[in-house]
Amino acid sequence: MGKKFKILIIDDEEVILDSCTLILGSGNYQLATANNGKLGLELVGEFQPDLVFVDLKMPGIPGLEVLEKIRDRDPNIVTIVITGYATVSSAVEAMKNGAYDFLPKPFGPDEFRLITQRGLDRRRLVLETISLRREKEMLRENFAAIVSHELKSPLGAVQQNLFVLEDELSDKLSEEQKSKIERMKVKINDLINLIHTWLRVISVDVKKLQENFKPASIATVISKAIENVQPQAKRKDIQLVSSVQEPLSLVSGDEGTLVEVIGNILGNGIKFSRVGSRITIKAEEKENSLFISITDTGIGISKEDLPYIFEDFYTGNTGPVVEKSSGLGLAISKRIIEAHNGSISVESELGKGSTFTIRLPVQ
Repeated sequence: MGKKFKILIIDDEEVILDSCTLILGSGNYQLATANNGKLGLELVGEFQPDLVFVDLKMPGIPGLEVLEKIRDRDPNIVTIVITGYATVSSAVEAMKNGAYDFLPKPFGPDEFRLITQRGLDRRRLVLETISLRREKEMLRENFAAIVSHELKSPLGAVQQNLFVLEDELSDKLSEEQKSKIERMKVKINDLINLIHTWLRVISVDVKKLQENFKPASIATVISKAIENVQPQAKRKDIQLVSSVQEPLSLVSGDEGTLVEVIGNILGNGIKFSRVGSRITIKAEEKENSLFISITDTGIGISKEDLPYIFEDFYTGNTGPVVEKSSGLGLAISKRIIEAHNGSISVESELGKGSTFTIRLPVQ
C-alpha cells in the first residue's frame, strides 16, 4: 500500500467537517479537522498535512490570513479554498495567497473527491520536484568531487611531468618533437581550464555570494568587463562600443561576479561575431531597475536553440566556423544574475545577431 496522504479540513461549520470526513473516510488518507483558523494553523505544524481545505469565511482568523500563514510556513503544502461566498475577486485573492483551487459550497461527494484527487496529484508533483532537486544537488556535489580528485589531480601531475621532461630533453628534441610536446601542453591546458569551468558552475553558492554584496557601480562593472575581453576583441578587429546613461543608481551585488557575467556575454559575442564587426553595450535606468543590453551582429541563435542556451553544457548547433565552447558560461551567468534578484534574457535571429538583456534592481 502506498503512502497515506494527510488531509486537513478547516471550516467553522460542523456539517461540512462531518460530511467531508465521511466522503473521504473510506479512502487511503489520514484526516484531521479544525473548526477555526487558529486551531487549523496549530494542526498544520503538528499534523504536517499534504493538502489543506480552508473555508474563507470563519470567525477569528479569516481564511485568507490562514492561507497566507500556511504559505509562509510551507509553500509546498497544497491548499484549496471552500466557501459559500464564491466571487471572482475572492477567488483571485485566494490564488494570490497560494490557493491551488477553489470549491464553492454546496458541493457533492463526487465533486469533492475529484478536487481532492486533483490536489493530491499536485502534491505528488511538488514532492517529486523536491526529490529531483535533491538528487540534482547530490549529483552536482558528487560530480564536483569526481572532477576535482579523479580528473584534475592526474592531469595536473601529467602537466607537471611534461614540463620537467621538456626541460630535461630540450637539447635533444627535434623541432617536430618540440612541436608535438607543445601541442600536448596546449591540449592538457585546455582540459584543465575546462575542469576549472565545470567546478566554477558547480560552486556558485548563492547564499555565500549574497553575504558579500556591497553597493556596486554598473558603469565600473562594464568598464572592467570590456578591459578583460579587449585583447580577444582586438584579435578579431571587433569594436566594443559602450553607452552608459549616467547617472545610474548603484546596485547591491558582488562586483567580481557581475564583471564575470558581462565578460561571459561579451566573450560569446566576440566568439560568434565576424571579423571587423561591432558589439554595443548599453546601460540605462528605468522603473527602479538597471537594464544592460549587449548587442552583436554575429551568427545569431536559432529558434530551436533559444529556450536552452542558459542550461548547463548546452552549445547548440553553431556550425563549423566558430570556436568550440564548454556550454557553461551562460549557465553560470544566469545563476549569478538570479542571485542578484535580477533576470537575463536574449533575443536573437539566425544570421543577424543577438541581444542579451540583464535586469538588476537598484539599491
